[in-house]
Amino acid sequence: MFESLSDRLTGALQGLRGKGRLSDADIDATAREIRLALLEADVSLPVVREFVARIKDRAKGAEVSGALNPAQQVVKIVNEELITILGGETRRLAFAKTPPTVIMLAGLQGSGKTTLAGKLAKWLKGQGNTPLLVACDLQRPGAVNQLQIVGQRAGVEVFAPHAGTIEGSDDASPGDPVAVASAGLAEARSKHFDVVIVDTAGRLGIDDDLMGQAAAIRDAVNPDEVIFVLDAMIGQDAVTTAEAFREGVGFTGVVLTKLDGDARGGAALSVREITGVPILFASAGEKLEDFDVFHPDRMASRILGMGDVLTLIEQAEQVFDAERAEEAAAKIGSGELTLEDFLEQMLAIRKMGPIGNLLGMLPGAGQMKDALAAVDDKSLDRLQAIIRGMTPAERADPKIINGSRRLRIANGSGVTVGEVNQLVERFFEARKMMSSMAGQMGMPFGRKNSNRKSGKNKKNKNKKQGRGPTPPKVRNPLGAGLPAGFPDLSDMPKGLDELPPGLADIDLSKLKFPKN
Repeated sequence: MFESLSDRLTGALQGLRGKGRLSDADIDATAREIRLALLEADVSLPVVREFVARIKDRAKGAEVSGALNPAQQVVKIVNEELITILGGETRRLAFAKTPPTVIMLAGLQGSGKTTLAGKLAKWLKGQGNTPLLVACDLQRPGAVNQLQIVGQRAGVEVFAPHAGTIEGSDDASPGDPVAVASAGLAEARSKHFDVVIVDTAGRLGIDDDLMGQAAAIRDAVNPDEVIFVLDAMIGQDAVTTAEAFREGVGFTGVVLTKLDGDARGGAALSVREITGVPILFASAGEKLEDFDVFHPDRMASRILGMGDVLTLIEQAEQVFDAERAEEAAAKIGSGELTLEDFLEQMLAIRKMGPIGNLLGMLPGAGQMKDALAAVDDKSLDRLQAIIRGMTPAERADPKIINGSRRLRIANGSGVTVGEVNQLVERFFEARKMMSSMAGQMGMPFGRKNSNRKSGKNKKNKNKKQGRGPTPPKVRNPLGAGLPAGFPDLSDMPKGLDELPPGLADIDLSKLKFPKN
């Protein structure tokens, strides 16, 4: 969604790099490019004016003129202003002191409220809550049935005493949504659900009936949160719709849906600034897992092409088992990683989503858009088929996979022998490289190999330098150069109470000891 805006902003800031000093003309030209980028992204004009004015004031101030790297300081200012315009800090849901917490969803028809209700319920369930979905959209045909299907997929219960409007039916009064909302709240209290999510009806446009019904439901259930569901693809109309709902119903938070679309995405930058209401969640797909808390700092980082590593780490923590990850890390360090371990890690990565999306969260990914677009998840499916076509013994020890075994694996997995050869060869190369990297990084599981290597080097070093030839054995331990008449001390017993005869009369100044 923010690809076009990200490209324009990155291009505008690219021209500042490498300059040791920024003139007012440089700052004005950059601000002009930023203004055009925001306007093309359908950001509201008042928001653009204030945003660009704040950047120019700060860029021409002392914080840039006195900076060691003025260009980086301007990028920092733009990033901070983006974070401010998106809400500043992450805002969490406000839960009731006494359960159940009531969350009411409002918005236009087609904004994705029903699907979002299932996503929110699944997310809350993952946080340890027991949510109940209440079907109050009795106007749109099939809405109740859709919510029941979504609830079943999310693994949560749905309260739906009325079927709602049925297409082709002559029943003009499918039910009272206000009464259903009140009954749903009572059901949650009696069965000890701690969160109630009320899915309300929408309209194709803003009208008095829509606002009246939403306000009546709000008064009946007294929600702790009223969430305005906003389709991020509607462009400039987002601001008008948001202001109408704020005046007619009132809402405490915003959820942006359809962020995976190809629209310009200026709604996200406009709604928060104009309404003053924070964005709570972001939805970027049709799957129930395509839903997350909205972090202004991470979104600003994505827009400026600096990646979103924190979200990537959080997604990895959800799908990777800590104990299995430690075991795999230990095997990597010792060079004992098997194809079975590789398959488990690959399946875990697939649970995180498309590979291109994951790579897009890395810093600098915006410069590799063509390469990311060429990433094909089907190649992982072929690798998975090849590994599953092997026996447990072959996965544990790929060295035993000879020519006949490779032909059998290729025939069983529907690929060529060349693809099997390529997988095995690349696996050995990757295992060797990962083991080497583990040792170089000083990981605990890589010390065994590291010590062995350093000990070998030390041995070779000593062998190379050597200790010189073995000195000849002399009877006198003090060596040559002693004066005549010096007594022989080689057979002198240890622990004498007095010196042997003649030793006390020797002049020690005449002794010539070897160097060192």
